[in-house]
Amino acid sequence: MKLGVFTVLFSDKNLETMLDYVKNAGLDAVEIGTGGYPGDAHLKLDELLENEHARISFLEKVRSRGLTISAFSCHGNPISPNASFRKESHETLVKTIELAGLLSVPVVNAFSGTPGDSEEGKYPNWPVTPWPEEYSEVLKWQWEEKLVPYWKEINAIAMDNNVKIGIELHAGFLVHTPHTMLKLREQTGEAIGANLDPSHLWWQGIDPVAAVKILGKANAIHHFHAKDTYIDQDHVNMYGLTDMQPYSEVQSRAWSFRSVGYGHSVKVWSDIISALRTYGYDHVISIEHEDPIMSIEEGFMRTVENLKSVMIYEQPADMWWA
Repeated sequence: MKLGVFTVLFSDKNLETMLDYVKNAGLDAVEIGTGGYPGDAHLKLDELLENEHARISFLEKVRSRGLTISAFSCHGNPISPNASFRKESHETLVKTIELAGLLSVPVVNAFSGTPGDSEEGKYPNWPVTPWPEEYSEVLKWQWEEKLVPYWKEINAIAMDNNVKIGIELHAGFLVHTPHTMLKLREQTGEAIGANLDPSHLWWQGIDPVAAVKILGKANAIHHFHAKDTYIDQDHVNMYGLTDMQPYSEVQSRAWSFRSVGYGHSVKVWSDIISALRTYGYDHVISIEHEDPIMSIEEGFMRTVENLKSVMIYEQPADMWWA
């Protein structure tokens, strides 16, 4: 495995400065945003798609520093009821897949998306309970009419470009658990898999090690985000885990994203890394920073320190003792 970072947290730095910073931190890889929610501070899709020289120059800047690109990321909502955002998300995703194919970047990360409750819906509708029955009817319609047909199309495009799709299991979107991930993969194709982020699993009550086992057995982990979550049980008792307070309300929120090691122990993270290795993941551990009580630099560097202490870089040795 390799250690990398989702470079959206360094959007204030230009490409070369960002790459130097990542290299000097002792990392091996970068995950770069191409649009959508992550933005495109370090890469302009149209420029690189249209200009082979620009693509060569871009890759040289990365490779000359001994780095690789673990993924391109363009999280949006490609099945949104908002026609403008739906079109933007779809076009960005397709262009990103094409660019990934041209540059031999193995994975494109995205959200599954969430449609409205009908063709006339104005806003995304995320059903999370089977009753009253309207919710189950909405969810069935969303999967059959929007989610599965869309990702069948994307699976075919990804296969044509020799690229895997890493869907982040994120609440608010239809694919947010191991079950929904495997259900979509079964109905669309093997290019579709997970960009697994433990931070979104913990607050849903899902054990990340168990999730790694479930998805790893299906060869469905295409990418991995390293981000932690702190759960405050006193506040869970008041607000529940579906806490709608702004992330900035750290003193009263039921849970908050944290830097690795500040929500769960380094031992817990060593178990996650070991599970990833045991169940066949040998790609990049990509750091994502969204810690509300740490600066970007401090949160990033503490995460690097904690992950380096538990990373498994090399392939296992032969079992000489058995």
